[in-house]
Amino acid sequence: MFFKLAVKSLLNRKGSIIMTLLAIGVAIFVLLGIEHIRHQARDSFASTVSGTDLIVGAKTGSINLLLYSVFRIGSPTDNISWEAYQEIANGKDVEWAIPLSLGDSHRGYRVLGTTPEYFEHFSYGNKRKLEFDQGEEFNGTFGVVLGSEVARALGYSLGREMILAHGVASTSFITHDNTPFTVVGILAPTGTPVDQTIHVPLQGIEAMHTGWPQGLKPPPTGTGTVRYEEEELVPKSITAFMLGLKSRMATFQIQRAINGYSREPLLAILPGVALTELWQMMGLFENVLRLISILVLVAAVLGLGAVLLASVRERNQEVHLLRVLGAQPSYLFFLMELEALLISLAGMLLGTAGLYICLASVEDALFANFGLHLNPGVFTREGLVIMALVLGAALLVAAIPSIRVFSRAKAYSNP
Repeated sequence: MFFKLAVKSLLNRKGSIIMTLLAIGVAIFVLLGIEHIRHQARDSFASTVSGTDLIVGAKTGSINLLLYSVFRIGSPTDNISWEAYQEIANGKDVEWAIPLSLGDSHRGYRVLGTTPEYFEHFSYGNKRKLEFDQGEEFNGTFGVVLGSEVARALGYSLGREMILAHGVASTSFITHDNTPFTVVGILAPTGTPVDQTIHVPLQGIEAMHTGWPQGLKPPPTGTGTVRYEEEELVPKSITAFMLGLKSRMATFQIQRAINGYSREPLLAILPGVALTELWQMMGLFENVLRLISILVLVAAVLGLGAVLLASVRERNQEVHLLRVLGAQPSYLFFLMELEALLISLAGMLLGTAGLYICLASVEDALFANFGLHLNPGVFTREGLVIMALVLGAALLVAAIPSIRVFSRAKAYSNP
């Protein structure tokens, strides 16, 4: 009887109740959505590179080294000599090494010089390996493997010739037109910076710059090409390199040895630790999102209180009738609280269902374009805590009109 009466009372004011329900539903959608995406984005961000024990570059900050070696953002302070790379890569505790050479671009996309070991050992996410959507890895000097976003944005396909540019500016007037490259492979989407990278062999990087005195473009030759000897294609220096170790027990020992390398200043970082530090720098942005969602929720809860408070005047006859029928003031107090509880639960159910449907429908698209591995399940520990807080806030705000009904009901009491 108590529950049935509350439902009928809400249906009698269905216009304002539906609007309040929608407001709470939107607030729950925003609050749970931001919190869920924040956790999932942090996990995806932390797995931009996985399976790599150490990243080594010239002496600089750990964040800077991570940005230019993994995210292709910024520039290195210096290069690493090829001899230093070979000495460290051939160490007894090193299982594999991937050299990285940056400094050129093509229509705004960064060019990465590396070796076939990159496609064999580089992994992301939960140690997922790179896969080819078309073609295969380069096996010559002038082969190119495109990230999925590069191929899509530029409309390139297998067999397409490319002229790379000197420097990393989006517009460059210094091009390596004497050494055209040919697209031999296109990678499947990863949702990481790999998708926006153009991969070429290290020998191709050296061939592009053969005959460039002090880094300046040489005058054109009669044939339009530059001749080079095979020994000239051995790299003199690289930007950074990644290491996979035979045993993780040796990680800190090798890190200390590299950081104390006597022949040149080097820095070795743990990618997981550096990624965590970088994410913490974005804490202000996270807090702003949380503040926005909380303000939306507060507005919705206050709206619920306003609707219930406005209904008090309209319910004078209802209160008087219930008192005549023997209802106690406490009965009417809890009736108002039950109505607030029902509206809140219905709004939470609506918002949660809407969020689940949206996450399930865009899950694949978010992974392909942004690398976000979103799990549609929103009933996490944090989500349940948020829902409990919302219910508590709704009941607290509804206590104001409930107390007014309680007081009015007592005024109808017989002397």
